[in-house]
Amino acid sequence: MTHWSVSTCNLAEADMALLLMKLKGIRNSVGSAAHRGTASEAGVVKGLMDPTASLEECQALAVKEFDRLTALSADANREKERDAVPGIVEQALAELRPYGVPSHTQLRIEWSHPDLALPFLGFADFYWEGAGIIVDLKSQLRLSSEISTQHARQVALYCGSISDNIDGRVTYATPKKAATYQVENMREHLQSLVRIAQRVERFLSISSDIDELCGLVIPNTSLFYYDPPTRQAAYEIFGI
Repeated sequence: MTHWSVSTCNLAEADMALLLMKLKGIRNSVGSAAHRGTASEAGVVKGLMDPTASLEECQALAVKEFDRLTALSADANREKERDAVPGIVEQALAELRPYGVPSHTQLRIEWSHPDLALPFLGFADFYWEGAGIIVDLKSQLRLSSEISTQHARQVALYCGSISDNIDGRVTYATPKKAATYQVENMREHLQSLVRIAQRVERFLSISSDIDELCGLVIPNTSLFYYDPPTRQAAYEIFGI
């Protein structure tokens, strides 16, 4: 492992066994829902960076990207997720175009803490430098009424790496509506990431042998992270 990420910390918090499997090179498959998010964001980026681009152009680009990403997918939910993409692009653009053209998209973030051996690395979706606003876009099928802890940590890292005065927000977009929520208590979320990373670093320091570390944890294979191949791999690795 060469760096920390918010997703790695969230994975360790959910189930240390999953993190050890990741370190062994075993990852669960990426479903159509994840590709829906990636594809929708591509359409939104086009619409934000080019205010003259029509909604139809942005939607077409997003659907084309979804088709490319899922060309070989056997996911039973593929068509449902594909159908959601145009509406998500429409709702997200209506929500974010009033901010103007972002100064950065996919802004690379690297942040180090003196109590951690490795730095944090991440990429902020949209940054309006002049306004001091960072927005992370999340696509959904059902609109969240508040920011999840995982997403708050993500935005807190992005903002904290730049300045204490950055306004961090999360925009959730569904095919029917969108909402933007401001991240509060960003220092606390950032400290939470540091504490999780510290504990994982201490755990990994027990042994350089991943298989030995696997013998110290119990996988929770009922979690949604475990698709059938990952669950089978867990049974074989952990013997449970």
